[in-house]
Amino acid sequence: MQPHDPDDLSPLPSAGKAALPAELPDDTSRTEHDAVSTDFEPGTGRTLKIGAGIAAVVLLLCFVAVTVIRLVDAHSLAKAADTAYSAPPPVDVVTARPASVGQDLVLPGQTAAWFETTIYARVSGYVAKWLVDIGDHVKKGQVLATIETPELDAELNAARAQLKTSEAQVAAREAEAEFSKTTNERWRDSPKGVVSEQERESKKADYESAKARLYAANAQVALDKSKVDQYSALAQFKQVVAPFDGTITERKIDIGNLVTAGSASTTTPLYRMAQTDPLRVFVDVPQSSAGELISAGVPAEIRSTGSPGGVFQGKITRSAESINAQARTMRVEVDMPNADHKLLPGTYVNVAFRLQPRGLVEVPAAALVFRPTGTQVARVDANGKITFQDVTIARDNGSLVELGSGVEPGDRLVLNISSQIASGQTVTASEAGVAAKQSLDAKR
Repeated sequence: MQPHDPDDLSPLPSAGKAALPAELPDDTSRTEHDAVSTDFEPGTGRTLKIGAGIAAVVLLLCFVAVTVIRLVDAHSLAKAADTAYSAPPPVDVVTARPASVGQDLVLPGQTAAWFETTIYARVSGYVAKWLVDIGDHVKKGQVLATIETPELDAELNAARAQLKTSEAQVAAREAEAEFSKTTNERWRDSPKGVVSEQERESKKADYESAKARLYAANAQVALDKSKVDQYSALAQFKQVVAPFDGTITERKIDIGNLVTAGSASTTTPLYRMAQTDPLRVFVDVPQSSAGELISAGVPAEIRSTGSPGGVFQGKITRSAESINAQARTMRVEVDMPNADHKLLPGTYVNVAFRLQPRGLVEVPAAALVFRPTGTQVARVDANGKITFQDVTIARDNGSLVELGSGVEPGDRLVLNISSQIASGQTVTASEAGVAAKQSLDAKR
């Protein structure tokens, strides 16, 4: 028996078994013919080992290469981080400028009618008819309603009758006085001894009494005439008229309602009306700006945000010239024409006043740093070093702030400075973006 080559992958004959017969039955030949062949070319196992070794070497080289690349990147990143950490931090700066344009001070306000009144009945009676309703524009003296006053009419007729009676009494007293006058004159001029002195004095007393009765009758006529005038004047109030040009804002009566004269708390009003042209606008100005808006004639814009909206022109006509101790504000009145009655009394509006520049330094609000010790700004000098400076705010206009002290025109201030930057630290300053600068210029 020849020794078996280990590289030879051909099947070995089984020991102890007889060789297969040369010829097999037809079924066995067919089965072997269909089976997969297990014969291999010589040297196939060595080729596979060589290929596996090469693949392992390639994978090892790739692993080493990736590791080296990662180490190089990590080293570069650490070096860049160290460089960035050691470099001065970048900041955005703006240059402080003097405020050359006045700012708009926008405050809330409320409109009010020029005149506003509640109309009550001047006489007692019942409503015969009403002629105007809410929303109607009326003229001064226009009849709004009529009131039937039967009691007043009766009193007026009685007063007129009493006046006629008193006038008749005057006529009678005038006749008596005239007769007493002529009688007194006859007895007075009679020769002595013809009539007694007692009779002469009696006639004189009758004349004086007649004159007194005439005076009393004339006084009664005047009294009765005053009553007639009084009732006649009250009768004119049977027609309720408008006291001024305006608009009816409320109607409280209807036909047949009993109304009572007077304006007590238990008396029902007839109408409420208001004059809305011109219109008053009341604004409470903060104490910080009260001194600039105390004079009359300062123009103002009334901006309505409701319906209808729009911008209306007006001006300050008067101010309280006193600060409210509780609110620390001053009441200012702005008058505006309202011929088309677009704005109604009681409307909430925004009132804008153009404040004149006061020569202060103007900076963006983003340049302010609020600390427990007060308000500061971060200033950058020519060497790029940071210094914090205390400032005082003179006027806050929202995105822009006018400073009263601490900053001079031309100072470079840091915007939105980080809390990690300390005083004396060096920074890399760059001007704020073009868009930001244009926005600030537009707001100026």
